[in-house]
Amino acid sequence: MPKITKVLLLLKNMVYESTSPLEVVRFAKYYRKKGLEVTVVLWGPMGILLAKKDKIGRMRYEEEMHECLDMGIEFICCDLAASLIGLKEQELYTGVRMVKSFVVADLLLKYQEEGQLIISL
Repeated sequence: MPKITKVLLLLKNMVYESTSPLEVVRFAKYYRKKGLEVTVVLWGPMGILLAKKDKIGRMRYEEEMHECLDMGIEFICCDLAASLIGLKEQELYTGVRMVKSFVVADLLLKYQEEGQLIISL
């Protein structure tokens, strides 16, 4: 089995009562501090909301997102999910990349073929 050097974290649901967004952020920071390359995929109409700046309410995750981005954690946002809810790329935090949905599908294949870690929350 190959040595794990990369982690792909998938967030599909951003339900504020759920712990999924917080777990993704914590896992991402933990693995990055261990020296692993970390990519967070935000997909599904709810998952992409983690990357939306200027959210209101109690669970905005603004500080956590900035901390992750400053640590070099890569965030990618699925354009299909964004188009479903009308989210524009300029509404995302600086540093979050919008990608075509096939890029997400290809990442899943690549990480699986390489024997890397994939976690879906």
